[in-house]
Amino acid sequence: VQLQASGGGLVQAGGSLRLSCVASGRTFSNYVMAWFRQTPGKEREFVARITQSGGNVYYVDSMKDRFTISRDNAKNTVYLQMNSLKPEDTAVYYCAAEMSGSRPYWGQGTQVTVSS
Repeated sequence: VQLQASGGGLVQAGGSLRLSCVASGRTFSNYVMAWFRQTPGKEREFVARITQSGGNVYYVDSMKDRFTISRDNAKNTVYLQMNSLKPEDTAVYYCAAEMSGSRPYWGQGTQVTVSS
């Protein structure tokens, strides 16, 4: 699976961004999709996950009231809507395609910078 993330950028605190991740190469609807983020010197951190049909979503507690993960299987795309952004949300955001028993596939990341 090849993953192409986009939608990052510079935004002021309190603003919003929507990240997109387009998949190609395999059957998108077979994969659980997830978003992670990473800041320099820290490990990659889980943000949100959505099951194959979109029926179940999971978030890290600190973000579940501000972030929304969704997917459009017809467009092979997973989204991350981020609202009420904070400077501590600044990171490179990565999408991942996950399947049980297999290593995840990673996108190249998109930079999100939130200014105070």
